[in-house]
Amino acid sequence: MGLMSKILGGGDSRSAEDYVELDLDDVSASSAEAAMQVHIAEVASQADAIDIKDAVYDGDIVIADITRLRTNDSTVEHIVDELRQVAHEVDGDIVRKGDDQMIITPTGVRISREKLGQRA
Repeated sequence: MGLMSKILGGGDSRSAEDYVELDLDDVSASSAEAAMQVHIAEVASQADAIDIKDAVYDGDIVIADITRLRTNDSTVEHIVDELRQVAHEVDGDIVRKGDDQMIITPTGVRISREKLGQRA
């Protein structure tokens, strides 16, 4: 994989080795609690959707990896419909990015459908 592919992203799948663990001591943190959190989730079955729904109902954003689900399986569509209903109930937003990711947001958070730097 070339340097530009790593920067811009390619069609290759990612693994845990592709990510770097950040030392929290390097990040300046305030003592105040955050009003919202971003959660990362892996969805492999219907049961995994429950934690995602709870997080969105609590006012948090969820980025869900759905690569473990088979795209032609009706379970995927059932889970997507369930999460779409949650986003609608809380007046949030939901986007499916390709076949491998979903982003679900709570009340007052909208997801832009345009990539940064690629406006017409």
